[in-house]
Amino acid sequence: MIWKGRRQSSNVEDRRGMGMGGKTVIGGGIGSIIIVLLFTLLGGNPGDLLGSNQASDTGSQAPAPYQESAGEKELADFVSVVLADTEDVWSDEFKKKGLQYENPKLVLYTGSVQSACGSASSAVGPFYCPGDHKLYIDLSFYQELKQKFQAPGDFAMAYVIAHEVGHHVQTLLHSGDQASQARKRSNEYSVRFELQADYLAGVWAHYAQGKGYLEKGDLEEAVNAASAVGDDNIQKKSQGYVVPESFTHGTSEQRKRWFTKGFKNGTIEGGDTFNAANL
Repeated sequence: MIWKGRRQSSNVEDRRGMGMGGKTVIGGGIGSIIIVLLFTLLGGNPGDLLGSNQASDTGSQAPAPYQESAGEKELADFVSVVLADTEDVWSDEFKKKGLQYENPKLVLYTGSVQSACGSASSAVGPFYCPGDHKLYIDLSFYQELKQKFQAPGDFAMAYVIAHEVGHHVQTLLHSGDQASQARKRSNEYSVRFELQADYLAGVWAHYAQGKGYLEKGDLEEAVNAASAVGDDNIQKKSQGYVVPESFTHGTSEQRKRWFTKGFKNGTIEGGDTFNAANL
């Protein structure tokens, strides 16, 4: 992706090295980490899991100044440019509908972080919290994408950011609000919610291509990332078998298809996953 020298967003909040101010709610070892990871990876709302936990205050400590490496600085600059691009495209799309887009904040953190949805460790992956309209990401996830999920490339990371911003768009447009509370608690609703965020990420990628920002292989990187984080692929790698009724984000094929559909359409229209007969 062509990004160096372009506008960076002013809506980045750097909390790297700060921790959670001595509070934590996620624990229980590897088992609970896997549960949260499968539920929230790449866009889930951790508030559904984290909000029911009670935080325990273990005392605050003054954070040590964070020293970023050259590679970390470049990656932080990159995600800031991607965030700025999402601000441009969604401001334009909302204006077409007579609406005003509210820019979200992107919080960079290391290890653990406190949000309005509760406390989380980097094990949950990037997430969006509707309670404070902020995206949260530990930049170490970039290495995880490359090594654990075999989804390398800067546009794979751009897809991750665009997906989380997609959840912000959903929040502003109240996507899925008409569904019953019972349905909102179901895995099917969660899958439809996540696939719509994939579609919206595709809409952003359409805009990026139109501006001439995409390079050869970029689209393939995003599609590969969407496939890599499909529920079926994650379950196969983590437990060796697939349990379809436990899916919360969609299969690899579904995630690729809805992202690609958004890329081809380039508009919010066409992304109503909640009423789609075939996901």
